[in-house]
Amino acid sequence: MMWLRNKDKQKRMKRSGVFALGVLWFLSGSAWAGDAHDLAVAQGQQAYEQGQYQQVVELVKPLLKESSPPSQASRLYILALASLGKTNEAVETYEKEVAVTKREDDPLLRQIAIASILPLRSDMREQMRGAAYTALKEIESDHAVEYLEKGLSDETGMVRALVAEILGQREAGQRSKRFHEALKDEAGLVRATVLIGLGQSGDGKFVPMIEPSLNDEQHLVQIAAARALYELGRKQYWARLEQGAKSEEGYERGAAIRALGELGDRRAIPILEKTISDAQPSIRAAAIASLGKLKASESLPTLKAVLFDRNPAVRSVAAFSLGYFEQHQVLTPLTRALADSNPGVQAAAVASLLRSGAPYSVVKETVQQLLNDQNPAIRSGAVKALGNGKGQEVISALVRALNDPLPRPRIGAARALGRMG
Repeated sequence: MMWLRNKDKQKRMKRSGVFALGVLWFLSGSAWAGDAHDLAVAQGQQAYEQGQYQQVVELVKPLLKESSPPSQASRLYILALASLGKTNEAVETYEKEVAVTKREDDPLLRQIAIASILPLRSDMREQMRGAAYTALKEIESDHAVEYLEKGLSDETGMVRALVAEILGQREAGQRSKRFHEALKDEAGLVRATVLIGLGQSGDGKFVPMIEPSLNDEQHLVQIAAARALYELGRKQYWARLEQGAKSEEGYERGAAIRALGELGDRRAIPILEKTISDAQPSIRAAAIASLGKLKASESLPTLKAVLFDRNPAVRSVAAFSLGYFEQHQVLTPLTRALADSNPGVQAAAVASLLRSGAPYSVVKETVQQLLNDQNPAIRSGAVKALGNGKGQEVISALVRALNDPLPRPRIGAARALGRMG
């Protein structure tokens, strides 16, 4: 009997041992699978950091076939697709994940947007590179500065100047070492743009960095240095700006006139009113824009008169500049400008009327005509003008513009709606 009891005990132990081994095998298999997942994700992360986006896709795509893929694997896969220029596929994958998780991931959406933009900084076309940096401008985070800095070494001076302007409007950009190094850029426009950014910082520690540019070989840069120093409290450089406004050189004169408007010093008013009769349309336009920014009521008759200038670009600037004044002061001339023969003037009038608080009904008919124009540039201008307004009717017009057959008006509408929140 004892032998039988021992035998039964041995059988039970054997069964228990087999069960334990089975559980151990199952758990070990799960652990190995987990290790494999972790390894693939780690390798994918490393490949992503090295810019090997196709390798990321190949590493983590198999993990997405699991019933519950690791979240990091999904993120890497989506961002790699966006970085490869496969934005539609990235968004589709994101939407599938949202359908499963039942929640949006705003940080991931922002990363998708950035990942889609960054490759365009190396596009062969200057226009596309400029568009990429303009899009990065919309990213408020200081992390955007490192993405923007690459543009300071772009092969085209206009792109470098654009990037310098964007960086100069950010505190983190103004502190950037690469931004400071651009004071030695071969293009005078880039150097001048950096100086303006340093002046806008309000930080006096930049004065020693700016002062050598007063002797730059290009007068345009000298004016930018004088403007920056004036903004940083060195008021004696107003005289240099006045001198520049009377210069025979067009670039210097234009830069000085624009600076006078930005600085907000009323001493500029008589200088600017004289300049409105300049033979060069670009100089007249610069003077008008500066007068508008000064918001001096005594300049209103002058600005209203310029709405009849022979040059449509000058009339456009005049119409836009009137938008800085109170609605009751400018309603009549701007309403008349809606009937101007030039669509650019019409769009500027729409922008100013909306900015001054005029009801949408005043501009509705003109907006509809502009949005239905066959020229996409005119439709884009209308969209940009609508961005100066608010209210449901403005939003509805912008939403309709999202269905434009071409991307430029659609992008403008999306940006305007985004700024409205």
